[in-house]
Amino acid sequence: MSNMKKGVIIGVDPHKMSVTIEVVDTHENLLGSGRFDTNQAGYAAMQRYVKQWPDRVWAVEGANGAGRPLAQRLVAAGEQVVDVPAKLAARVRLFDTGHNRKTDALDAHSIAVVAVRTEGLRVVVEDGELEALRMLTDRRDELAHQRVQTVNRLQRLLSELLPGQRKRDLSATQAKAMLATVRPRDIAGKTRRRMAAEEIADLVAVDAKLKKIKAELKAAVATRGSGLMDIYGVGPAGAARVLADVGDVARFADRNRFASWTGTAPLDVSSGEQTRHRLSRAGNRRMNHVLHVAAIVQIRHDTEGRAYYRRKLAAGKTPMEALRCLKRRLSDVVYRQLVADSNAAITGLDAGPGGHCGAALQSSAADSHPLIDTSDQPLPGPAKPTLRRPSIRRKTLIPSAP
Repeated sequence: MSNMKKGVIIGVDPHKMSVTIEVVDTHENLLGSGRFDTNQAGYAAMQRYVKQWPDRVWAVEGANGAGRPLAQRLVAAGEQVVDVPAKLAARVRLFDTGHNRKTDALDAHSIAVVAVRTEGLRVVVEDGELEALRMLTDRRDELAHQRVQTVNRLQRLLSELLPGQRKRDLSATQAKAMLATVRPRDIAGKTRRRMAAEEIADLVAVDAKLKKIKAELKAAVATRGSGLMDIYGVGPAGAARVLADVGDVARFADRNRFASWTGTAPLDVSSGEQTRHRLSRAGNRRMNHVLHVAAIVQIRHDTEGRAYYRRKLAAGKTPMEALRCLKRRLSDVVYRQLVADSNAAITGLDAGPGGHCGAALQSSAADSHPLIDTSDQPLPGPAKPTLRRPSIRRKTLIPSAP
């Protein structure tokens, strides 16, 4: 970030069809602004416009979201790009203007100001493998959502054809067996049966796609050299989501900032002599879902997570409170695993026979309400990037034959 202090900062408010930029110096003086289309002609015009400031840094709002296409395009062109969280830009806009009314120009200005005032913003790097992993993960989530919709439609049709025979967790094979037992003779019944058969065919197709993409995600996670799948309850899809959304774990100063980002850190709402915490609804909800699934899986099986959950129940916690405690603890486990993976990628050291260091659940925070910074924006000071793609090391998925 030292280079940014010597040149100019270009705040970028990205949209699908256009981007608005504002150029400021390190004293927040306005040097230029403009609005450009996102097509090839607009991008070329924007690059020509900013050439008058050779020492420049681009500050893109939501470089992992709406601003990702432009951010990756700039990085591929050799530009220096930092990611500005939308909430930080909103706060600056409110404090600087006295209101929170949005315009593209105000957004670009607040984004640039955040980049001037804030140390330790995440530097966007080009990583084709990670980008591919992110796309595969998003595709998998879309297919899973499509499967739920297909099963719901199929359940409705079968309940009309076979009243009282509804089955939970319906599979394509089970649906075929149920459909084979009914032969309606009226036109409405025949139409329902035909539509049910079409839904079954769609379910078979989406299941095949999900199976294929799961294998791709498993191979991609192993290629990254990650031990996240060693954590009980974290499968290929969950591990891929963690890697895709976290990126460089060095952007989190510690496990508490990471827990705040995952939405598992409890918020202190104490007043007077009453000490109370409540659920945080902030943070990355997709990451929170991964941790929720892992917690439920651990509770259902004989694991250290179940023992911890039961200890919390015995201590007087409600089932939901105990589940939140377990999710907070699992957040620490995931954070330490990411740190261990990144350190191993740098040093080239392999993990021991017991798995990667940091994956043990018992090494996590034991308290139900750890003392943490409740800020929902993980913005530590400058940290050396630690996440690197491994060059040779591969995770063994199938033991070799003796």
